[in-house]
Amino acid sequence: MSGIGFLGAGAILHAHGAVVGLTTAATIWVVAAVGAAVGAGAYVEGGGTTLLMMVVLVGLRPVERRILSKRRRINATLRVQRGVGFDDLAEILRSAGIHVLSRRTFEHDTDRAFELELIGSTKQFDTAVDELRRRSDVISVTLD
Repeated sequence: MSGIGFLGAGAILHAHGAVVGLTTAATIWVVAAVGAAVGAGAYVEGGGTTLLMMVVLVGLRPVERRILSKRRRINATLRVQRGVGFDDLAEILRSAGIHVLSRRTFEHDTDRAFELELIGSTKQFDTAVDELRRRSDVISVTLD
């Protein structure tokens, strides 16, 4: 079982402040437990757990989509290198379908910070944040 823990830990990735792979890691643990149960002769329990796992993973997908599609208002902070303008960053937000309600700019010794009030869905925010973090002139993206 300790080996399964290492596999699960390997499935959990930390990508620029976002943790992904938690469902995969949990599924690896459940599959290992089902395998142990079937190996021990508990076929009914293994089969029941497999069905329950399928219902949860497949059945809750529409609920997840509905939650991710709801629009919400959030505050965000973009830290960029000095001299970077907001126009290119705003275009990334617009192309993801996010509306910028307000913007404040702060100049620091080493960088520039944009404090934003945004409206969009969780999926749109995820898309925009991924795109912003790919840019070499973006230091960090923080959503509140």
